[in-house]
Amino acid sequence: MIGTQRIAVVLPAYNAARTLERTYREIPLDLVDEVILVDDRSRDDTVEVAKNLGIRHIIVHDQNKGYGGNQKSCYAKALELHCDIVIMVHPDYQYTPKLIASMAHLIANEVYPVVLGSRILGKGALKGGMPWYKYAANRILTLIQNVLLGQKLSEYHTGYRAFSRRVIESIPVERNSDDFVFDNQMLAQIFKAGFEIAEITCPTRYFKEASSINLKRSAIYGLGVLKVSLEYRLSKWGLYTPGYLKMPERAFS
Repeated sequence: MIGTQRIAVVLPAYNAARTLERTYREIPLDLVDEVILVDDRSRDDTVEVAKNLGIRHIIVHDQNKGYGGNQKSCYAKALELHCDIVIMVHPDYQYTPKLIASMAHLIANEVYPVVLGSRILGKGALKGGMPWYKYAANRILTLIQNVLLGQKLSEYHTGYRAFSRRVIESIPVERNSDDFVFDNQMLAQIFKAGFEIAEITCPTRYFKEASSINLKRSAIYGLGVLKVSLEYRLSKWGLYTPGYLKMPERAFS
């Protein structure tokens, strides 16, 4: 807790048994009020590891709902627990939870309502072992997204994100895809609602146990990202607005 603001860390998990403990051990539990793990029908012992670690809030999906579907459950539970700041960390230990305090304080002190841990600021990505082709794809997609969304983020594809409760409640998260493009749809919603986003440099680790998607899924994801960016631009021009970009009145800051 920072002042009176309750903090939740959410862990969208899928086959994270080998990395969950290392991730959990770096969470600053003296600051964080709630740790929430949502297991998306893992085929390994993720749930058992979570229980052994003493994680209080464990949600197990009856069927695999996808990366976006997992996050929807994460955020719904965090709001249910009356948390004011929600920080998502992938439990594959690719990102260090040691930045949670810094991200939370930026939100708690009302500097920014959203904070992203960026692998691209500094030399975190390549130094941490990001394959060159993924780095190149990240940079190309980010350039196109910045042009179409009218922003200047260093990257849109990080799995390390912090939000104020107001942001999550203000955007129609439930309308987003259940797949990987969920992250980019959520950022588009945040910009559409008028919220600003901060970034902090985040060291990154690439190793065998860290989660990754194959080339086919990566290509589908890339096309989905471009589609979201184009839809956002068309919406700003008043030509076409998909359902997930139709903001409720309460959204606008």
